Amino acid sequence: MTSGQEDRHGMWHGTYDGHGDLVRLSARDAELDSLPPLPAAVEDPAGLLELRLDGNAFTAFPEPLRDMSGLEALSLYRNRLTSVPRWAGSLTGLRSLNLAANRLTTLPDEFGELARLHTLDLGHNELTELPDALGRLTGLDRCLYLSNNRLTAIPAALCRLTALRYLNVTDNLLTALPAEFGDLAALRELRLYNNRLVALPDSLGRLGELREAHLMGNALTSLPASTGDLAALRELRLMDNELESLPRSIGRLKRLRILDLRNNHLTALPPSLGDLSGLTHLDLRNNHLTELPDALSKLPALEKLDLRWNDIDPWPDWLEDLERHGCAVLR
Repeated sequence: MTSGQEDRHGMWHGTYDGHGDLVRLSARDAELDSLPPLPAAVEDPAGLLELRLDGNAFTAFPEPLRDMSGLEALSLYRNRLTSVPRWAGSLTGLRSLNLAANRLTTLPDEFGELARLHTLDLGHNELTELPDALGRLTGLDRCLYLSNNRLTAIPAALCRLTALRYLNVTDNLLTALPAEFGDLAALRELRLYNNRLVALPDSLGRLGELREAHLMGNALTSLPASTGDLAALRELRLMDNELESLPRSIGRLKRLRILDLRNNHLTALPPSLGDLSGLTHLDLRNNHLTELPDALSKLPALEKLDLRWNDIDPWPDWLEDLERHGCAVLR
């Protein structure tokens, strides 16, 4: 067999490496509730690098996984798991682990032994809390998915993941973030929409690498002044909150391209918005605005300004100037 060559072994689908060893196996959408015998070509289970068992009927981790100490990627996506055994922490070679779309309610402390993980997906489960042990996953530098659970809080220990670049905790029950949240210094994309957040910590401004912040569908009434310190931010999405005002510091976001503020309670805008020299899209639909700061007329890169469903009267003359310069103005 040549490297990358695929073959079938009964219900197993396998891939070989350059030495002719079967190193990747998958058995998907087969309604399995126990692990079938491995193909004869697998001489040593410890030599397997990847195992994918998506879309089956496992209610518990298959016991034969104990012998697969060399696994680097394991996926049990869309099964019926209710728990993770403590011995799963012995799979210390894992780099990617997908346990999404199961029925998990808790995680063992031994989870923290999986220090080589770079990607972890726990989305679409029934988790109500996270163990502090997750903070020991210091190799986690790509993605952490926690969406669609029942989490009411993020433990401060999670903020020790200082190499993490993508964090998704959407569709949970969060009301606050830990004060240490700004310690996630490498974070580039943050998704926290559809929670119950009423405020953001001042430490948010320390996320100097953050490119995208998706904070829609919360209960935010204001933003911390430190928001203006997010020097790398390109997208700030705040629709469907309860914002009553914006900090003047928001004008320091020189790289911001998209600012979505629709469906909030804004009655006025800070003139500093006119300093957003890179802004291309500004959505202000369905607020309580009665006037606009003239500074908005100075936005050189603006391509779309949506002002519908406000109470602005009269409309400022400079809106026509924006339109003449190619900006689509909806009012």
